[in-house]
Amino acid sequence: MEFLCACGDGSDGVNKFCRWAPLLAWLGGGALPLAAYEPLYVKNLSPVTGLLGLPSQRSAASEAEGKLALALHSSVANNYVLDANSHEYLNLDGETLRFALDLRYGLAPDWDVQLEVPWLKQSGGQLDSLIDNWHDLWGMSDGGRSQVPRNLLDYRYASSSAPGFLLEDDSSGLGDITLALNYAFFRDEDAVASVALGYKFGVGDEDKFLGSGADDVYVALRFSGAHLSGLPLRWHGQAGYLRAGDSNLLDGIQRQDLWFAGLALDWLVSENWSLLAQVDSNAAPTRSDITALGDTAGTFTAGARWRFAPGWSVDASVVEDILVETAPDVTFQATFRYSPP
Repeated sequence: MEFLCACGDGSDGVNKFCRWAPLLAWLGGGALPLAAYEPLYVKNLSPVTGLLGLPSQRSAASEAEGKLALALHSSVANNYVLDANSHEYLNLDGETLRFALDLRYGLAPDWDVQLEVPWLKQSGGQLDSLIDNWHDLWGMSDGGRSQVPRNLLDYRYASSSAPGFLLEDDSSGLGDITLALNYAFFRDEDAVASVALGYKFGVGDEDKFLGSGADDVYVALRFSGAHLSGLPLRWHGQAGYLRAGDSNLLDGIQRQDLWFAGLALDWLVSENWSLLAQVDSNAAPTRSDITALGDTAGTFTAGARWRFAPGWSVDASVVEDILVETAPDVTFQATFRYSPP
């Protein structure tokens, strides 16, 4: 009532606004702690790019000192690319299943350490029929994927100037492990900025496309904050640089100095639900003239988050390659997350 008296002047329009103002203030003004707002976890799971240590977006806020947060990420990505020129041939036909355990621990005020341990499976998969039917339903071009056997695993690259690669047999196992240190160097009531230093250990088997076979290091700048107009929106962004180690898979064509960037939006539609959208991009991992290997990658992701209990949430999202062939045709993702309230 005190709020209504302070802002109302007796007109119906103003009083209607005043009745909604407390809800808008709750949604947009940080009713949840900053660390509770997260962008979607997105990895470019193209068979080549997915092996590098490019980090997913995350909140710039650090976990509270002495608190342990955990998440389990799951992704299934379907790939089909057939391309060639006078000196190169590329075929990427298969499916990547990836699970990742993500642990964050607050070391000190504004500092946390993050450990990500992935498990991958490369196979022919099960989504080819679904994707073919989707293309047929809307009359969309399928890039020739309907002309080849379904659920086939065939990753191969041949070049006149590089050894190339080949994978035809299903594989699974531990992927490359990443350890990162995050420091939030700026913070106010509604915004936080941080810097992260990460190291990817090349422990995955490169011959089975479970890892790049090399160690990578990255540095990232991140921002998280409320929408300036007071709407129930949260923004996240990151930009960074990755130095990739020498990978035998990409011998002769590899680029080692890569940039990455992303922007995400979290629309808090109610106390328990958010709708999320984001774009992610990264530099091409090779000097190839073939689009899938040599062009800048870009993806768009849309998803929803359900906060079903204090500190607990589950996400579901779909990733599309807005820069065609630079990422999987489609990736389906789900994340189960706990962050101490």
